[in-house]
Amino acid sequence: MKIIDLRSDTVTKPTEAMQQAMLNAEVGDDVYGEDPTVNRLQELAAEISGKDAGLFVPTGTQSNLLAILSHCQRGEEFIAGQQAHCYRYEGGGAAVFGGVQPQPIDFEGWQARPA
Repeated sequence: MKIIDLRSDTVTKPTEAMQQAMLNAEVGDDVYGEDPTVNRLQELAAEISGKDAGLFVPTGTQSNLLAILSHCQRGEEFIAGQQAHCYRYEGGGAAVFGGVQPQPIDFEGWQARPA
């Protein structure tokens, strides 16, 4: 069985079939809601998760930032492991864009490591 590694946007490379699907996907302007592929992906994500809506973002860094900012207000802090991607590798986005301070703690569980 081939392992799919989701710890980063670029660790697992797309298969030829995935590349063909991307090449042949119907596209449009997602800012104006005119990309049928993105629209369907967002609808499917909402349906699967039981939420009112879904939002596609192209990177894990963006999704981490959205998650933090949806849970914290300016001036608050979030707890993250010392090796957490949002703490070590994302350029302080939560602090810069949201005014949310990371509070790093020691963590002995699974640790993401650069490839």
